[in-house]
Amino acid sequence: MKYIGAHVSAAGGVDQAVQRAVAIGANAFALFTKNQRQWQAKPLDDPTIEAFRSACRRHGFGPGQILPHDSYLINLGHPEAEGLAKSRAAFLVEIQRCEQLGIDLLNFHPGSHLRKIGESECLSRIAESINEALTHTRGVTAVIENTAGQGSNLGWRFEHLAEIIERVDDKARVGVCLDTCHAFAAGYDLRSAPATTAMLDEFDAVVGMEYLKGMHLNDAKSELGSRVDRHHSLGQGNIGLECFTTLMRDPRTDGIPLVLETIEPAIWAEEIAWLRAQQETP
Repeated sequence: MKYIGAHVSAAGGVDQAVQRAVAIGANAFALFTKNQRQWQAKPLDDPTIEAFRSACRRHGFGPGQILPHDSYLINLGHPEAEGLAKSRAAFLVEIQRCEQLGIDLLNFHPGSHLRKIGESECLSRIAESINEALTHTRGVTAVIENTAGQGSNLGWRFEHLAEIIERVDDKARVGVCLDTCHAFAAGYDLRSAPATTAMLDEFDAVVGMEYLKGMHLNDAKSELGSRVDRHHSLGQGNIGLECFTTLMRDPRTDGIPLVLETIEPAIWAEEIAWLRAQQETP
């Protein structure tokens, strides 16, 4: 079964994200459990937690259909001790919030070396950060998002993701979220059905399909291999619709959250309906 949705707002309370997902016909969704541009957040209280859990039960959202994203401020590969410690503490809080809400997954950008340390050392720090957080939590899988490779961001090559996973102790609690816009900007061609299938094949060979825990379905304003992260609505960017039709018909994307982060929330319901329709082979 395909779980298709969008990254919806949690304004007014995390339970409101569930209502917004329902309103666009989604059976999966993403959200921020706190303000993504601030380090601190008000702790979740019992009524807030119960409102979210109750809304999920009422509308049939299981834990594996929800793919929250952590704060944009966190850099788990930070080259400096103070920044690394602050990021690790914030990441732990993010996972603990998922625990409280009954969510099994937490999506995050791996990290950046800021041109102060080498790639391998940065990847090692990211893995150590994941290990530390997993040691102090239970049940939540750390889901690494591939990046477009802007600036000093790592995670834009599948080999980066594989190297991080190799260094994570509890491999049952680590996975990957593949963002189509990021992959395209990083140099993975997705402009045809064969190219899209080849990308999944390469991911399977380098990382392993068992680690695919979610996808972000975004067209790209940016060019192939540009290393620039610019999302677009489906079919309006440089990837085109054939990629998304192919993903909808590939059984390897069954049973994981397939989340839109496209740029026009007003048409998310239409995009979700179109994606569902692509599952029918003509």
